[in-house]
Amino acid sequence: MLFTVSRIARPSAAPVSKAIQARNMATLKEIQQRLKSVQNIEKITKSMKMIASTKVAKAQRGMEAARVFGTASSTLFTSAETKAKDDDKILFVASSSDRGLCGGIHSSVSKATRRAVAEKPTAEVVILGDKPKAQLGRVIRNQIALTFNQIGKDMPSFEEASSVVDVIKGQGIEFDTANIIYNKFISVVSYEASIIPAFSEATFKASPNFAVYEIEDDVLANLQEFTFANGLYWAMVEGHASEMCAKRAAMENATQNAGEMISKLTMTYNRGRQAVITNELIDIITGASAL
Repeated sequence: MLFTVSRIARPSAAPVSKAIQARNMATLKEIQQRLKSVQNIEKITKSMKMIASTKVAKAQRGMEAARVFGTASSTLFTSAETKAKDDDKILFVASSSDRGLCGGIHSSVSKATRRAVAEKPTAEVVILGDKPKAQLGRVIRNQIALTFNQIGKDMPSFEEASSVVDVIKGQGIEFDTANIIYNKFISVVSYEASIIPAFSEATFKASPNFAVYEIEDDVLANLQEFTFANGLYWAMVEGHASEMCAKRAAMENATQNAGEMISKLTMTYNRGRQAVITNELIDIITGASAL
């Protein structure tokens, strides 16, 4: 009877030890797999940071050129003392893009648009970019008149801005004042949501100092389309420069976070591996002492 109990008791201890070793080995394997995945992510984010860095300089050069023309249009309205009236029909144009992984670029435009629409509930909204469309569609779906995507995939051009203006006019969207909401580039690490105004023919013609320019009616229509497209191009280029800088900063932060995670996982893996080796040495020494 004693012999039978002893035979049952001995094998019960062995599976527990093997189970602990198997659990430790599985944990080490999981840590190793996660370490490799984080290392791959670090390579991707580092590459994306380098790509964004090369695009920042080009985007800033394009922004400086667009600012010259945009400032000229703004000066025209300022000199004519063109202002929106309280009962004007307002159109908001939210200018952003389709791409992600660039911080709060899209949220900045979306929040500014929501605040503007809250003050003018009857205003219509035109959205450039899939990201702000998804954010604004949940809140002001009924105010959205038109949306665009695949705009400014590389560097925004005046032709793209002109095409957007043509589509807006072709859809019969009327307005007295169009407020273009975009991300104004301040520095490589900061930006803020701002507004570029564009006015209709009637609003510009009603300006106090309009008679100084002596503009004919047929020229006025072309001028109105040009100033609208010019302001939209300015907004798109500034937003593109802000996006590239934000993307570079986001990828740099992601690379740093991945590096910190790699260090922690490496330390955890080395500690676990050392613990397994120590346990195996203890088993060997204990077995040798028993012999």
